[in-house]
Amino acid sequence: DLVPPAGVDNEFAQPLRDPAARAVEELVSAAAADGVTLRIISAYRDAATQAALYTNYVARDGQAAADTYSARPGHSEHQTGLAVDFDDYGNCYLSTCFGETAAGSWVRERAHEFGFILRYPLGSEEITGFMYEPWHFRFIGVEIAGEMHERGIANLEDYFGLAAAPGYD
Repeated sequence: DLVPPAGVDNEFAQPLRDPAARAVEELVSAAAADGVTLRIISAYRDAATQAALYTNYVARDGQAAADTYSARPGHSEHQTGLAVDFDDYGNCYLSTCFGETAAGSWVRERAHEFGFILRYPLGSEEITGFMYEPWHFRFIGVEIAGEMHERGIANLEDYFGLAAAPGYD
């Protein structure tokens, strides 16, 4: 059920699963009503796209470093069609400074209202297995996202009582 979110600037025209696409449409519209601009810079990636990205990162930074910020093929949330990376056309494209922008703050504080969570929050690196990514949001539905927000639970591993993300070994 992959569909493009309607009326949302989408840098690579990548779709999302239908419920996530509809939720992104609502989120981006609500942000705009509050004077905040958001666009999609990454959404669904097929296995070949993820493999190419990961291979390039390994070639550039080495495998140990790449594993802290890019999932190996077959392990990326983007391959589920439920993950979306946001940007605001500013200078913090795929950079941790996005979290300090008005757009980054807005989406972090309001995402749960639309069924999203900040998937790789600051301070959860040892639990999630990835570095802080203030642009990466995962659709999990309004009920669970709202409950996580209300209870102050930062990541899915803690919510579901799972062990920290394992390595690839």
